[in-house]
Amino acid sequence: MTLAAEKARALALRQRFEAAGAQPVDCAILQPAGTLLDLYGEDIRTRAYVTTDPVQGEVMLRPDFTVPVVEAHMRDGAEPARYTYAGEVFRRQEDHPERASEYHQVGFEVFDRADPAAADAEVFARFAEILAPYALRPVTGDIGILTAAVAGLRTTDNRRAALMRHIWRPRRFRALLDRFSGRAPVPASRAALLAEDDPMARAEPLIGLRDGAEIADRIAALREDAAQPPLSREEVALLEGLLKVSETCPHALEHLRDIAVDLPAIAEAVDRFADRIAALSARGVAVDRLHFEASYGRSSMEYYDGFVFGFVAPGQPGWPVVAGGGRYDALTRQLGQGRAIPAVGGVIRASLLLELEGGA
Repeated sequence: MTLAAEKARALALRQRFEAAGAQPVDCAILQPAGTLLDLYGEDIRTRAYVTTDPVQGEVMLRPDFTVPVVEAHMRDGAEPARYTYAGEVFRRQEDHPERASEYHQVGFEVFDRADPAAADAEVFARFAEILAPYALRPVTGDIGILTAAVAGLRTTDNRRAALMRHIWRPRRFRALLDRFSGRAPVPASRAALLAEDDPMARAEPLIGLRDGAEIADRIAALREDAAQPPLSREEVALLEGLLKVSETCPHALEHLRDIAVDLPAIAEAVDRFADRIAALSARGVAVDRLHFEASYGRSSMEYYDGFVFGFVAPGQPGWPVVAGGGRYDALTRQLGQGRAIPAVGGVIRASLLLELEGGA
């Protein structure tokens, strides 16, 4: 497989989305690093190539198209809008050195406030149609149901915020849940720190960016958290049961409605899931065979906040998803300076399609 073949396939895929009414767009390969750092924090440096430009300052090789497309739309796009694009993206692959760090990404994005469930179904159905010849396994999820569950926990704002921040880091999320529920002990170093009457009294000369007042505030916050009662066993059990839901869409809906009886915070998000199932069915998607996993999408880019989907290649456990995407309403609000519009989209890796075909 050559880069020329990959580029040609990417352009052909983009033309399929253009034929469906999407406007072709492009974005600069060098993107300002500040926007992505503000969105995701310093963690993005482990996934993107960062460098310094003498004029622009810190910049990144384009890690994906979605953020710059959203920025452009929120700045001067009309509504509703459908966009498509094809081009190189760059991702560091330290944890997966066998994966390409540069590859062609083809995308389709829908900005439409009229009927979010219908837009979700439109995007998924477009991808399913294009990918039908490749015998991929589709899977769906809904980050919005999980975030609603966390937002409804009877605990402090700080604990809810900590859990919400780490939804996309499952191991850290689990560690926090265990600690907040009392199932895991407080780390010995933290317990010793909090046991001191004045932890700052024996502090060494300060090295780093935090000053003494910031450290004292952090210690006060830790003391306040340590004084809080643990999360209830019932709520933790409900949240864990939610995370384990993995069934076909109709059966998942039944299961989630049962959970919502005791966890009413998710009821509205579950209703949106029901609307999406109906919209998918109206688009001709066989929802009785479409799989739903409540935890799906938690290792994706952190801007997804609702419906998520992926198309997986059976027999290729080391591969990333061949195609995937989801809803990112909150991202439009963050990049629109308070304005927002419901938005959903997805991307295809052209190189993986060529590999499935045996190369080109």
